[in-house]
Amino acid sequence: MANSAGSKKRARQAVKRNKHNSQIRAKVRTFIKKVTYAIDAGDKKEATSGFTDMQKNMDQAVSKGLIHKNQAARKKSRISAQIKAL
Repeated sequence: MANSAGSKKRARQAVKRNKHNSQIRAKVRTFIKKVTYAIDAGDKKEATSGFTDMQKNMDQAVSKGLIHKNQAARKKSRISAQIKAL
């Protein structure tokens, strides 16, 4: 348990930051699912438009340190290959 005023403030900030970061991560996952569902449905137009939004959100999460850059690159590469295969 935090004892000093500084450590109590740090604990509050950590909770607030965790909530914010969780929302961003969930948003990225939602965009990935949206593109994946479009690919499964065979809708290339929807998948392509969703892919650009997904890339933007992923790159923002990478810049904030929420996702590792290699993980983002791997996911983007695999989804891009799936879209091209449609």
